[in-house]
Formats: sequence, C-alpha cells, structure tokens
Amino acid sequence: MRVLVIGGGIAGTATALGLHKAGVDVTVFEAHPDTAEDIGAFLTLASNGMRALAELDATHAVTAVGFPLTSLRLLDSHGTEVAHAPLGEADDPALRYRCLRRGELNAALQGEAVRRGIRLRHGARLVSVTDGPHEVTAHFADGSTAGGDLLIGADGLNSTVRGLLLPEVRPGYAGQRVYYGYTATASGPGPDGAITMVRGSATAFGYAVSPAGETYWFARAGGDPLSAGALAAPPAVLRAQLLPLLRKDDTPAAALVEASADALMVTNATELPLGTAWHTGRVLLVGDAAHAASPATGQGASMALEDAVVLAKALRDLPDQRAACAGYERHRLPRTEHNITVSGGLTRGTRTPSRPAPGTPPPTGPDERLIRQLAWDTPLSATPPEPR
Repeated sequence: MRVLVIGGGIAGTATALGLHKAGVDVTVFEAHPDTAEDIGAFLTLASNGMRALAELDATHAVTAVGFPLTSLRLLDSHGTEVAHAPLGEADDPALRYRCLRRGELNAALQGEAVRRGIRLRHGARLVSVTDGPHEVTAHFADGSTAGGDLLIGADGLNSTVRGLLLPEVRPGYAGQRVYYGYTATASGPGPDGAITMVRGSATAFGYAVSPAGETYWFARAGGDPLSAGALAAPPAVLRAQLLPLLRKDDTPAAALVEASADALMVTNATELPLGTAWHTGRVLLVGDAAHAASPATGQGASMALEDAVVLAKALRDLPDQRAACAGYERHRLPRTEHNITVSGGLTRGTRTPSRPAPGTPPPTGPDERLIRQLAWDTPLSATPPEPR
C-alpha cells in the first residue's frame, strides 16, 4: 500500500510514524519550506497523547523538549487556591502531561520521521486531488503529482483536502478569542510542575512555569470573532485588549501579560460541526482536518496522536482499505465528537469544568477502552466494543 499524507504538522507526521511502523509505504507532503509550525503558541500533551506517542515508539523524541506537568491548581478571581490535585497519570514519567511549544513538538516528530527513513517533502502545496478507480493522485502547485492507494488529509483546521472533499464544511466560531504568550522575566507563583488555572470574572486564564523560569500562559475571553487584520495586530494592541479584563481580578494574570513584551498572539477559537464526514473513496481526514475542537479542553494534539495509532492499526488489521477507513472512523468518531461538544461547552460557558474539593482523591484512572484501542499489540476490531 502507498499512502500520501498531506500536511507535515503534528497530525501528519504522527500518522506517518504509525503507518511506517505498520509496514505501509508512506510519503509526507508539507506546504511550508520548513517545519513552520511555531506561531508563538504553546500546547500541552495530556497523558492520553503521551500514551499514543509511546505506542508510536516516539516518547524519547518528545521528552527531549518541553517540560513535564504533574499537578493542576485552580485559583478563583481573588487569587485564592481552591483546588490542587495530581494531573493525569503523573506517577508514570512517560505518561506525564508535557508542556511545549507547538514548533518544538512538530520539529521533534519530523526529526523522528526522517531518522526512520520516512520521505518528507517540503514546499509541496496541494491544489487538487483526482480520486480514480485504481489510485488517488495529488496535484501540487509546482506542477508535480504523486499517486497512491490512499490520500490522508492531515492539513489542519483550514484543510485544503477537506475543502476539496467537503467544500460546504467550514470551521465555525466557538465564541471566544484565545490569547497566548510567554515571559522569561516574570515567574508565575506556584509549585514546580504545576499548571495553574485562574477563573477570572471576565476571562479564563492558565499558566505553567518551565524549569528555566519561563512562564507560558493563555487567556480565553468572549467577544465577536476578530478579523484577519485584528488577528495580526501588534502585540501592544493585543495587550491593551486583554489587560483591562485581567485587572478586574486580584490574580497573577495581569502581571504575567504585562511582562510578555512582544511574545503575544491571538486566535479565534473555532470548531468543526458535528457529523462531518471523514472519508470518501481513497481520501481520508485525520486530526484537526477531521474533528477540530475549540482549545478549551487542551486535547487537540493528543487527539491527533490517538488518530495516528488507531488508523495505523486499522490499515494493519482490517481486511481491506475500505474496511480500515470505516473502522477507523467508527472507533474515533464518538471520542472526538465528545471532545468537540465538551470543549465547545466550556468555551461558550454552557458547561462548567469539574472542580475537585480540597483533599479529594484524583479522578479515576485511565480509560481502559482507550488503552486497549491504542495498544499496538492488541488487534483492532472492525467495530469498537460497547461501553460498559
């Protein structure tokens, strides 16, 4: 089987690692001339994402960058700590949450792909796809083409592949603007290895401090979606939008933003509608191209890593390509649509995050169904088992 992966970001490169491990001939085509994924934002990989990385034999590549997070603190609008609990599977160093810049994760995965001999072609911008009876052909802006048995669209929220496949499906605004920044001159208060969430009166704010003393933060604030011009506004303008909201409360948030100098950016929180189709013929979607959610749950990268493992197992274990694509979608759809729903509810304020009382035990352990689904040596069935 020859597979073309469109998009060399987190989802595409992880998918290539999984397919290569399953014995598939895979080539990755990336529109940018280099990794080009670090737009200033950071992300967290949750324990489920780290588990997927382990099944791809890529843990070492990612733990070489970023830093681990072992607990979650919750502050109210007065800066008072109202909860502090272990985060994810903190007892296992390989499964601890990890905080890192998006570009660092992307570069680590691409470096691992190259090390394994996976073909990665930069500067290949897709313009059209021909889905024929015997193969699918990708056509690129430079006039070149590539043919394969399956084409995977892993090209993110504004996916070209999805636009060609389902032109009527577009991401929608989820109701908040999300600001990101970091500072090396102000260290947010809190214990080592903690990510701190602040329930402000006008914003949701979060920050984590690296061992080197850099503080990475985000803020979610309501309002109309920003235009393309407003999204590209200078950092001073973005800071002026955000600080009045943060100064309503007595928390560390305003001081961290004030100290962030030019390391500041903003995006509109967006999501794909439920019921979006993921495949037709020889074309299939993964990651944000298939199931982008607003960032409130922080699960975007982890969900993409899960996709990579399950798709590789489906193509390895199920009888043919059509069955594999359908099986992959059946296994992944309920989980990813649940994430879209929960994350959208948090973003729009219709769902409140759980708040553990001080002294209560952490949530129940990892999802056993997910563990079986991701376990490389466990065959993937055509139909996922019913939840108990």
